[in-house]
Amino acid sequence: MLVADYQHMKVDDFSELRKRLAGAGAQIHVVKNSFLKRAMADSGFPAGDGKITGQTAVVTGKKDVAPVAKAFKTFVTEFKKAMLKLGFIDRAAVSTAELEALADLPPEDVLRAQLLGLLLSPATKLVRILNEPGSSLARLLNAKASKGEPAPKQEASTQVEATATAQETSGAESIEVTLSAETKKEEPPPTEVTG
Repeated sequence: MLVADYQHMKVDDFSELRKRLAGAGAQIHVVKNSFLKRAMADSGFPAGDGKITGQTAVVTGKKDVAPVAKAFKTFVTEFKKAMLKLGFIDRAAVSTAELEALADLPPEDVLRAQLLGLLLSPATKLVRILNEPGSSLARLLNAKASKGEPAPKQEASTQVEATATAQETSGAESIEVTLSAETKKEEPPPTEVTG
């Protein structure tokens, strides 16, 4: 609930304010000060501290207060008429400076998106840190490939060749066995055909 002073407002101006507040989900009603004071005392609202004087209108709504305060603030800046006297949010008194701060807040959807971004920020940074070693290797290989240099390969282990000569008991043949680190394959000894 917002309490406003509508002094020096014409009917057209008041109708424009009513239309803007309806767009924000609120209504404005002109009330007598004595009725407002009594209703506030009976409903458990704090006293108005002497601010309920002059021509008074009450803005009420069931939705968020921020869009209502924003609509009221834009109207006041455009028409230079009407002013907030005091406000109440959940039966707690709110100063006009606090209501203006509420009016400056972004819409609720934007605030939710900002909060979600703030909550997801640490997780995003963690994923980025975990992906960095692989990404830097990919960038290095890409840079080397764009320069025309071959990408670094793992050198094959040095080849080891051993040659062994063995003589059979008959003494006629010698067998060479070549071992290679790449193939690791032994050649079978030649077979002798007798007939």
